[in-house]
Formats: sequence, C-alpha cells, structure tokens
Amino acid sequence: MITVGIDHGTSGITTCIKNNKKKIIFKLKRSELINKSYLEELKKHVNIDDIDLLVLTYSMGDGIDRILPIEKVKNRGVKSIEGAGKKIGGGTKVYDEIKESGIPTVVIPGLHRNIKCLDERFRALFSHIASPEKISIAYYAHKVFRLDNFILSDISSNTVTLLIKNKIFFGGFDACIGAIGMLHGPIDLEFIRLIDEKKITANDAFSQAGAVKIAKLYKGVENTKEEILKNYHKNKNCKLAVDSLVLSVSMEINSLLPLSNKKIVVLSGSVGTYRENIDIPKMIKKYVNAKIFTLSGESGAIGGAIIGEDILKGKRDILGIPVEL
Repeated sequence: MITVGIDHGTSGITTCIKNNKKKIIFKLKRSELINKSYLEELKKHVNIDDIDLLVLTYSMGDGIDRILPIEKVKNRGVKSIEGAGKKIGGGTKVYDEIKESGIPTVVIPGLHRNIKCLDERFRALFSHIASPEKISIAYYAHKVFRLDNFILSDISSNTVTLLIKNKIFFGGFDACIGAIGMLHGPIDLEFIRLIDEKKITANDAFSQAGAVKIAKLYKGVENTKEEILKNYHKNKNCKLAVDSLVLSVSMEINSLLPLSNKKIVVLSGSVGTYRENIDIPKMIKKYVNAKIFTLSGESGAIGGAIIGEDILKGKRDILGIPVEL
C-alpha cells in the first residue's frame, strides 16, 4: 500500500510517501514551485501509477466540511483565497497538477464553523479554527502517542492550538486569534489603527504580527524563523521575541486545559519542537502544568499519509470529521 500526504504549509510544500513502514519525505519551497512541476518532482521518488491514495491539504479548507475525493471538491475546497497569509501561488499550482493527474486523491477540510463535530460554542465564536494540515498533525499525534484526549499546539510561522476530546475535535484557537507564531499573529490596537488609516491591509498586519514584529528582523517567509531562533543568545530583540512567543503559547494552552479530560499537551511544528541552541518545549513546560509530548518531523505530511492508509482500510471518521468516498 502506497499513500502520499501533502502538507501545504507557509514556508513550503512537504510530501511524505509512505509504503507500509518505509517513508520518503521531501520539501519544496512554494516559490520554487511557480516554475517547477510538482509531479515531476514526485516522480523522482515514486511511480505515480503505484500510488493508492494521495491526501491533500490546501489553504484554509473552509469550503468543505468532510474529507472528499478531489473530483467532488469545488473551488479547491475554499470559500476564497483572500484572508490570512502571504499568497505565492505554488500551492495552487500543486493542487491543480494533482487534480489533473488522475492520481486517486482526497482533500482534507480545515476546522471551521461548518464542521459539525466541533463544540457549538467554538463554532459560534470563530468562523475558522485551523487549516487542513493541522488535522493531519493531530491525527498523527493521536496514532503515535495513542492519545484520545489531548491539546495540540502547532508552533511554526503561526501558532494554532486545538483540543481533542474522546477522539473528536472539540475546539481551539486559529493563528489570528491568540498566540503568536514567528510570522503571524493576532492584530492589536496599533495594527487596527494602521488598517483604518489605510497604511496597511489586514492581511499584511496579520502576516507581520508574530515574533517578527518584536525581533525587528525579517529574512523572507522561508528563512525568518531560523534567523530569529539562532540569534536568541546574540540579539536582545530576538530573545524577547522568542520569550514573548513562549509566553503567548503557554497562555493559549492553559486556556484550554480546564476543558480537557486529560492534562496532556503535544507540541509540534518547527518552533514547537526546536531544541538546538534553546529548548522551546522546556521553556513552555515552565508555564504549563501538564504532561508534554513533542511530535518531531514533518508531522503534517506524515499524518496525511497515515490518514490515507486508514481510509484505504475502511476508516470513515478522522477525529470526528467524516470521510465521503
């Protein structure tokens, strides 16, 4: 059985090709894909005729409310590409190439107001909670650590924190709501004034409201995270940016803990699992009274490939999200 999971992330498109226990993972920058064929890159690692199922994530995923075959999905599964995050075009090109390829493919939705398994209060509060790759990450955490009740905090370019209760998505906080990530974050009063004065768009404000605004250091969508983290001990602004991120993430996790059946937290993402010159999980643990697991690796892509395997085995529910084939 060969399945493929694709994580359409902020800094790049990550692919996991899973052949039973063997995994091949490769990542392409979104800017690379504008002038490069994704399928040609995929063919370097697998015969596409041998793929049993490809699991695809794209953008906000707010146009569908279940996992669907790609041929049943309209407008790439989104209401609009306008909204939160920088648009480069690489992910759109990947989606369209896969749709035209004939590879058996399903598309994962995001968590949004029309996802029925979410608690009605979260659906009332927020129009959108998480993009589709967070579903793949949560499913991977559920399978790897055998957890049915946990909080997932995925920390990278942005931070999204989700609560899973009794193997079902219960609620959470989107990137534009609570904690900051390295690039993205909630819009505060200063940004609201700049938007009202038409000095900046809301999307541009969101895209620079994360740790980057504190670090005062920007090296592009694909390289800023690493630059801020590696300068933690050398640059006081970078240190304050990371310390502030840790505080905001800890506050977000702690706000969901009273709703959880278990005091268990899974950290994921390139920042959430970072332990090179600083230990981010250890820093978060100082503020969070819970058992903390770290989900290392390209969890969005791997989780997608695992979802593909379980769908092929007959599973028709992924943490409360229906599968329709």
